[in-house]
Amino acid sequence: MNLVLHNILLRPHQKESSLVSICEKKLRAPCAYMRILKKSLDARDKADIKWVYSLECSDREQPRTPRTYEKINKAPPRVYIAGAGPAGLFCALRLVRRGICPVILERGKRVEERAEDVARFFGSGALDPESNVQFGEGGAGTFSDGKLNTQTNNPLNREVLEDFVAFGAPAEVGYLAKPHVGSDKLRAVVANIRNYMISRSGEIRYGAKLTDVHFRDGKLCGVSVNGAREDADELVLAVGHSARDTFEMLLSRGFHMEQKEFAVGVRVEHLQAEIGRAQYGSGYAALPAADYKLVSHAHERAVFTFCMCPGGVVVPSASEEGGVVVNGMSDFARGGRNANSALVVQVKKEDFGGDSPLAGIEYQRKIERAAYLAAGGGYRAPVQLAGDFLAGKESYYFGSVQPTYARGTAFAPVNAYLPAPLCEALRLAIPDMGRKLWGFDCFDAVLTGVESRTSSPLRVMRESDMQAAGFRGVYPCGEGCGYAGGITSAAADGIRAADALANKYM
Repeated sequence: MNLVLHNILLRPHQKESSLVSICEKKLRAPCAYMRILKKSLDARDKADIKWVYSLECSDREQPRTPRTYEKINKAPPRVYIAGAGPAGLFCALRLVRRGICPVILERGKRVEERAEDVARFFGSGALDPESNVQFGEGGAGTFSDGKLNTQTNNPLNREVLEDFVAFGAPAEVGYLAKPHVGSDKLRAVVANIRNYMISRSGEIRYGAKLTDVHFRDGKLCGVSVNGAREDADELVLAVGHSARDTFEMLLSRGFHMEQKEFAVGVRVEHLQAEIGRAQYGSGYAALPAADYKLVSHAHERAVFTFCMCPGGVVVPSASEEGGVVVNGMSDFARGGRNANSALVVQVKKEDFGGDSPLAGIEYQRKIERAAYLAAGGGYRAPVQLAGDFLAGKESYYFGSVQPTYARGTAFAPVNAYLPAPLCEALRLAIPDMGRKLWGFDCFDAVLTGVESRTSSPLRVMRESDMQAAGFRGVYPCGEGCGYAGGITSAAADGIRAADALANKYM
């Protein structure tokens, strides 16, 4: 007998092994097979917090059927993938499974060396513009919380999660309602995917920047790598949202691009223990590090939290000299003293000025440079206490929340780098969010600037067949080209690009 069970409840003190006996009661027989399909935490009633499971079980062993992939039946093309972030890696993974051996061009370094460069920047402020939190194998998400939940309903999302587990992510990634890998474990997963791809005759080149594209009669015929031309049949653009020079090159070659709205703001830090108390009540210590997701419409511009990192740190994320960019990062254990989240405001197209598709990039760059100057250089970050920001006062000391930003901080008002309309929206949103989550608007919360790389400020236009509008043989995909909003959705979009490409050779 095979059963699928929903709404199976366990209290935090109960062990997961007790699920077997629950299955046996339903089966009325010994349980030979059990698999967790979904696990989520219901904390709506703080007096009755519980885990909610969906399970598959059987009184017989269930052999797992490996997924199969349709192989191409024509001569394989010469395929290049620009970028080794989630979109690029999962695109390559799909291609090798379908019989195509791609070449990944990664402008940064392999993930192991990249981690050393990031640590060096955190400590000394020596920025490598090609190897940092934004650029390098694994993409920007490698130095984040490694969140894998997504708001999209793409059926490929399940395959992405299963592959993450297959390549070394914790098993719970496959069934948690809010899965995360953590920056520490994500690096090993990235290396395992790369090694698998290479073992299947794929290739990855580091320090290899896509510098030009070449066409004959509207069809791709070559790419330039660090200025040297090579023949190519197909090119996947998985360059990430910070590849500003690549977007400039594409625009100069006539690619159709459009401005896209995004969001800009700060990182807000609270004590993780206080977030736990607000979400769980007095029993928070026995539960996972609490998170939150908030939206405010108190101002005409939407304000929302994004990429919340329980028990994490705020990290220096610049990729250009003379600009400050921040992001959040957590390891798998989420054991740090502080919680942090992006707290960002909607940026509208009319804020950019001009008609250039690159106007949003210049808007980001201007704010990043203003933040750099406000903090006095050295990639220190400008900080202000939330209470002082709301009162329109300067900050001079920290309270209970000490900032975690590695390069050091300097007190500077948020309005020294963010435009007035964004500051106005934040002033209304923070108290509004405090009414939804107790303590969010506490005086001691630290606002660190500037969170400017929430998503790509442009979109590289493509047709229904995934190829770039007006250019055959080029496949814009992932977050950088404007088609995803996180690790999982970017990986799924990379798979879609791979299948569209491979299907041409069936």
